[in-house]
Amino acid sequence: MTTICTQHDPSADAEWDDFVARHPDGTFFHRAAWAHVLRTAFGHNPHFLVARRAGAIVGVLPLAHQMSLIFGQSLISLPFCVYGGPLVADEAAGIALREAAEALMRKLGLSVMEWRTREASPALTPGWQARDDLYVTFRKPISADDDANLKAIPRKQRAVVRKGIDGGLTSIVDQDTDRLHRIYAESVRNLGTPVFSRRYFSILKQTFGAEMDVLTVMEDDQPRASVLNFYWRDEVLPYYGGGTAAARACHANDFMYWDVMRHAARRGCRLFDYGRSKVGTGAYSFKKNWGFTPEPLPYRFFLAPGVAIPDHNPLNPKYRLFIAAWKKLPLPIANLIGPAIVRGLG
Repeated sequence: MTTICTQHDPSADAEWDDFVARHPDGTFFHRAAWAHVLRTAFGHNPHFLVARRAGAIVGVLPLAHQMSLIFGQSLISLPFCVYGGPLVADEAAGIALREAAEALMRKLGLSVMEWRTREASPALTPGWQARDDLYVTFRKPISADDDANLKAIPRKQRAVVRKGIDGGLTSIVDQDTDRLHRIYAESVRNLGTPVFSRRYFSILKQTFGAEMDVLTVMEDDQPRASVLNFYWRDEVLPYYGGGTAAARACHANDFMYWDVMRHAARRGCRLFDYGRSKVGTGAYSFKKNWGFTPEPLPYRFFLAPGVAIPDHNPLNPKYRLFIAAWKKLPLPIANLIGPAIVRGLG
């Protein structure tokens, strides 16, 4: 029977999400609501493709046209998401989606398409290029028992977590994205990275509701670190997090991720997804210290002839001076101009 690919109709979001939820490789980032988030928060045009056979969904591919005067244009599945690529019921659906995506890229006049797949798919993407040496993900089962989870943390990192516990750190779990943004903005400025807008975090809250929350670590009555968490099936994904200048001294960041683990376990989560990190960065080393094994992310790229894989990451030497200068910006200025830049860094 013929497989037909079309643009997804938002009125069928529930059907799309049902397919994603039932698919073994479905992720939080394959959800239909990301089309609204990317359009509303960043102005990127979503092109969510759906494959049907006899009227039933047999494959989905969330794509968005990311546009930036600084970093150029590309078709990505999906910007600002760590996982993506097609979910299919069979090979025929995968081929139909790939051909439709390649045709869409040409129609839009673009030279780069990126699929942020978690599993390698060379048979589905013949002639595409792969880059699996830049990003890794960290995923590990967790127990319903807090003591078992604490003992599973390697000894040195466990000792740091205990310092935060013994220091009297506490946490607040709510949906206060404004407080999160204040802490996150300071943290990423100190790393030399442009910050998202406060509005983006608000849109995430409005869109995903109870499937996200914010955990904030308090020292006495002062917030020291905060993280936005997504929940999917029985998984927790601490996604946007950071700490203030005072966080290191009181071990707030270490305590924060331990407390996310505890809170998620109480919600019934049994897998902790630490998200992706770039190989060779401080975040990569931090997550390895927790006993998580890095898993390479084999992202796939379809490129026009003569075009190289984009390299918009802070390890690229050409961004070294920009990063050094950004770290010195007054926070109000960084918060003002950062969102206009970061929309092209998805």
